[in-house]
Amino acid sequence: MQRNMTKHMMAKAKVAIAAMAVLTGTVAAPTVSAQNLSVTPGQKATAAQVAQAGVPLSELAANAPDNYTVQRGDTLWAISGVFLKSAWRWPELWGMNLVDIKNPHLIYPGQKLYLEKKDGNATLRTQQSTADGAPTDTVRVSPRIRYESLASDALPTLKSHLIEPFLAEPVIVDENGLKFAPRIVAAQEGRVLLSRGDRAYARGQGDSALRDEPGQKQKTYRIFRNATPLKDPVTGEVLGYEAQYVGKALLVRGEATQESTGKDGKPRTDIVPATIDIVAAKEEMRVGDRLLPEPERQLLSYIPRAPQGKVDGRIVSVYGSAVVNAAQNQVVVINRGTRDGLESGHVMAILKDGARLVDKTDAARIEMKLPDERKGLLMVFRTFEKLSYALILEITDGAKVGDRLVNPR
Repeated sequence: MQRNMTKHMMAKAKVAIAAMAVLTGTVAAPTVSAQNLSVTPGQKATAAQVAQAGVPLSELAANAPDNYTVQRGDTLWAISGVFLKSAWRWPELWGMNLVDIKNPHLIYPGQKLYLEKKDGNATLRTQQSTADGAPTDTVRVSPRIRYESLASDALPTLKSHLIEPFLAEPVIVDENGLKFAPRIVAAQEGRVLLSRGDRAYARGQGDSALRDEPGQKQKTYRIFRNATPLKDPVTGEVLGYEAQYVGKALLVRGEATQESTGKDGKPRTDIVPATIDIVAAKEEMRVGDRLLPEPERQLLSYIPRAPQGKVDGRIVSVYGSAVVNAAQNQVVVINRGTRDGLESGHVMAILKDGARLVDKTDAARIEMKLPDERKGLLMVFRTFEKLSYALILEITDGAKVGDRLVNPR
């Protein structure tokens, strides 16, 4: 027991030393698996370029402060918005502080950021400059033990709770995606509707049969209904089908067959469906609803950034809501996916379609179209081949089906 306690205390001490080192900048920040994300060569190049000269003063937010202390609950998106006009330009924020912050995903509450302006450009540092203009190399801190894991303190790019529900609930399938998935075939005592705590029976076909696998943990399935076609607002092409999430179930017993004797005295083989228990319900389930395996939980932190090339997309639908206009923090489906080069983290501007008017000042009454105006931003967080889910980050006039999406640059 004493040996285990000693190891535990040593582990705490190592965490404390690592935390102190990060704050003082004496060693590189430790690797944190949940935040250890790849940074694209383009983002590195942008950051390196900005690190050389800084960001033009014209790109700073109008009320950018001279210094800012990172608070618990902050995100990289929010901090970028404090200093820059466009929060999605986080690689430039990183570049402004490339010397002090080796990994842009490892910024912690308590760190103080200083904005320095010189020769028409701005840089951002974690060390304040002295009278001669050079940043000080020493940061005074008081020794103390930190018990929290560094992984839990590192700032996320965005508040993940806004996205997490949509990583499990909506799903895009092809035309046969649900048709051949296992289905609920019966309920106990002839029930029509199922909810949490109820037991039901399900069957699959061929490779989708619900089978027990010895030695593996109990399988979880998500339950879906009604694959709704999603059409491109411009071309009318059916890009995929969105399945409606209704609940979750655990596989208790797999499908099987058993031998028995019929009323005529002859042997027969009975089909025995799998047994499932409903463990979560968004709404009541019924016979005919389909089952898909629960995917493994992923710890994700998104990197908001502009796409590399030109984008011309449209909003296809507003998820899970009967409202016409999507507000901030709502999720929409867009008509661009992996085949179009979209990736999780890509930020796009939402444009308001300019009205078509008649020029009453012209005797010829010429018809004209007003320019499209930007009214918000969204970020892609889950991609499929032809469609993607995106989170509305900023909006001034409600996002609706058919709104145009372009590169925010």
